[in-house]
Amino acid sequence: MDKANVAKSYKLGDISTSDVIVRLSVCIFPKTYFWTRGILLISVVGILQVSAKLRCEEITQSCIEYLGAVPWEDKEEEEILKAVSKLGPIAMPILARIQPVDLVAAKNVFLSAIRFATSTGDPCPPFGDGLKTSAQEQVEYMLGEDEDTPLVTGDEEVKTEVRTGLSKICLSFEKDLSCLLLETDSDLVSEAAENRIMQSLSDLEWICSIIPKMDLMKDFVANWAEISGSILRVVEGKKLDSVMWSFKVKLIELTTKVLEAVGYGNVILSAPCRVQLVKLWLPYIRKMKPLLDSVGDEDSGFPYKMGEDLCENIEGAIVSLILALPSNDQADILADWMKAEQVRFPDLSEAFEVWCYRTKSAKRRLLEGSDRVGQGSATLSLDLSH
Repeated sequence: MDKANVAKSYKLGDISTSDVIVRLSVCIFPKTYFWTRGILLISVVGILQVSAKLRCEEITQSCIEYLGAVPWEDKEEEEILKAVSKLGPIAMPILARIQPVDLVAAKNVFLSAIRFATSTGDPCPPFGDGLKTSAQEQVEYMLGEDEDTPLVTGDEEVKTEVRTGLSKICLSFEKDLSCLLLETDSDLVSEAAENRIMQSLSDLEWICSIIPKMDLMKDFVANWAEISGSILRVVEGKKLDSVMWSFKVKLIELTTKVLEAVGYGNVILSAPCRVQLVKLWLPYIRKMKPLLDSVGDEDSGFPYKMGEDLCENIEGAIVSLILALPSNDQADILADWMKAEQVRFPDLSEAFEVWCYRTKSAKRRLLEGSDRVGQGSATLSLDLSH
């Protein structure tokens, strides 16, 4: 060791030099020095443990201040926590950054994250959509299952903020979609317009994935049912006839989640609303499946297809949804399905079989009821004659 360096005054955490000398001033080890070059956090932790045992208060305090001020890597954090947790109350300043916050503070952060995650304006330069995506990821993480989650998700202020964000995203999506019809070039969709729509749809997919954790799926379904007519008027137009395949597949995937929520009874809607939902989306889904298949047959590299799992989910949801409708509405939907050229998808034969069975059973019950009424009237007449 260079003795000239020893004569200098060094302080733990001094960033002006990579040479750090720590002096342990205790009676049994007078003027003992530990020297290292480019000292690491873990080295400071070791020094802290030694100085705490030897009751070197000045060195201990310097180590605590240093560890409490500098950033930690994930791996370093594990080592630090493992070591300092054994030191007792003196380690509290080091552990302050990882202490759980109170519920009010957590809720305020959550509300801010939701507002940012559901923002519909232009991205903040130079970050683009990165900040918004990060906010969405953190909202998902904060909604992870733990003991504090129900306290946040059940809060009415939080639910109101999520509903507001959902409405903003739906309005933005509907507006961006409608703007396609206003573009001057009637044959092409501009790249900027397509990117805006895909971003809006991505936002809808994201919020649809988190709101079931807050018991707000009914709000999503209600919004989706309200804008479904506008969506289909645009996507079935001539301008989008042979473009934006990715958008169309994602649209069907999102609609499937709505159909599942309603069909399996997770969201309760009136019969007229359920009928409208089926009559709006079933023809479109029925048309898109063979169309996507035919494009895929012509181009082996075509990636936008309705996979087997998606098709099964659609069939299951629609069958369940149809069977819960009034029998006359079931008859109308099944009649339209059998008239179509593509009867293969979705396969509603199960719904048709159940409808046939119910129809015969209902007629039999009606006849049996009429017979009982007739017999009752005859018995009553005999009793009166006596």
